[in-house]
Amino acid sequence: MCGRYVLQRDPAGLVRYFGASPPVPNHPASWNMAPTQPGLVLRRNPETGTRHLDVLRWGLVPHWSRDATAGARMINARGETLAEKPSFRDAFRKRRCLVPMDAFYEWAQDSAPKQPFAVALRNGAPMVAAGLWEGWKQPDGGWLKTYSVITCASSGRQARLHPRIPAFLGPEDWPAWLGETPAEADALTALLRPIADENLAFWPVAARVGRVMENDAYLLEPAPIEGWPELRDAPPDWERPLEPAAP
Repeated sequence: MCGRYVLQRDPAGLVRYFGASPPVPNHPASWNMAPTQPGLVLRRNPETGTRHLDVLRWGLVPHWSRDATAGARMINARGETLAEKPSFRDAFRKRRCLVPMDAFYEWAQDSAPKQPFAVALRNGAPMVAAGLWEGWKQPDGGWLKTYSVITCASSGRQARLHPRIPAFLGPEDWPAWLGETPAEADALTALLRPIADENLAFWPVAARVGRVMENDAYLLEPAPIEGWPELRDAPPDWERPLEPAAP
């Protein structure tokens, strides 16, 4: 699953990276993104065909919901059942998006107390998760726009932490997922697979990441713990300039 993540990059750099159109959203860096908070999401405008980076609230609220409380429970969507679940099937057909991250946090299931780890791409590039978004009409007539991160079954070292992991997509898969190129439902679900372990870096972090009010760059510092030798990679270098992604 994905219940906390990091997005520390400048939104202007992400706009260039994704080949998105202006404007650049005003969104601060976060080292501890939590459910119901606003996050950056890449969507395609079906009228213009252009990509846009927008601010939506994390936790999908289906358009038919009576109220917005369901969003806190729908931060993730299982990739295997998107086409059948009433909460997600409309968005899967019409409102797919991409969710950029620099890293995400996961808590080891077989440690007591549960030890948090950070997970990122070894090369320091953004992690781009498949997502869904929805619009829900509020009682005052305004629209609440929300999103969910899609997950798939874990494999390799990832499975040591949790049986689920965000379904990350490479640049070659973005056009199909965003609806820029035609793709059948089966072809889209086939994209939702675990990323190869060799592309990921894992390292332990301090337990304070579990507190939502804690939000600073030091959360990504490796924590001195015993054990878990297979999950002791060095954090990536996020300081390198972000080049536009290859089409």
